[in-house]
Amino acid sequence: MTMALDVPRLPCPFVLVTGGKGGVGKSTLAANLGVALSAAGVETLLLDLDLGLANLDVILGLERRADPLDLFARRRSFEDCVVRGPGGLAVLPASSGVYELAHAGPERRRVLLEQVARAATGFELVLGDTAAGIGEDVLAFAAAADRVLLVTTPDPAAVTDAYAVLKALDAWSRDAGLEVATPELVVNLASGVEEARRVAGRLRTVSERFLARAPRFQGWLPRSRGVLTAALAQRPFVLTEPESLVAKRVLLLAQDLAPGLLKQIGGHVR
Repeated sequence: MTMALDVPRLPCPFVLVTGGKGGVGKSTLAANLGVALSAAGVETLLLDLDLGLANLDVILGLERRADPLDLFARRRSFEDCVVRGPGGLAVLPASSGVYELAHAGPERRRVLLEQVARAATGFELVLGDTAAGIGEDVLAFAAAADRVLLVTTPDPAAVTDAYAVLKALDAWSRDAGLEVATPELVVNLASGVEEARRVAGRLRTVSERFLARAPRFQGWLPRSRGVLTAALAQRPFVLTEPESLVAKRVLLLAQDLAPGLLKQIGGHVR
């Protein structure tokens, strides 16, 4: 496993949201986190980096203006492909069901990150949502990020897969000879902070023992009927239910990601 080492660093923080098991809520978190940041005054660019099975446009009720294949072939500009979503969030959607993008490969990753780096001069933070699992694209995008949020749930299979991401990313960093940020843990669908801390504690213990890495417990999200309601309406729950516990937990994550940039934060976002 190798990655191109000439990929430029972004001129603003690049935060990646990923997860080992599908269905842990990473895309929902990325979408709502992006909306919360943008609505609170942080110029945020949200990238759908699940290039072959994307769904951020569906979650946010957006229409794609161009296909990523046009971007990679340089038939369309990066700006042509970006759409504005709720809260003024800038979103780069991707494709769904396009087999050749299921594994973008190093050249397409390089082209994409070069264009993101150029466009990022107009933003204060770039947020990316990856595919689930430990595919090469996921690991390479994680290696390019400044911070990685690893989403899991208390479900044993999800916890096992979260550790698999930690293990694979550690191996990737060793093989590539790169210093890769240790992912920070976000526990979704938790009954409370105690359960979330137990889950994060187990992952930290095994990671310290076998990988010599200590993933930090970054936050947790509760089960919420409002999340499902908002998903069916294709609206971010940070806007539809700003007073809910789950929305407030997302706002706390946003505050941690951009403490010096947020112009307003609290129970409401505009």
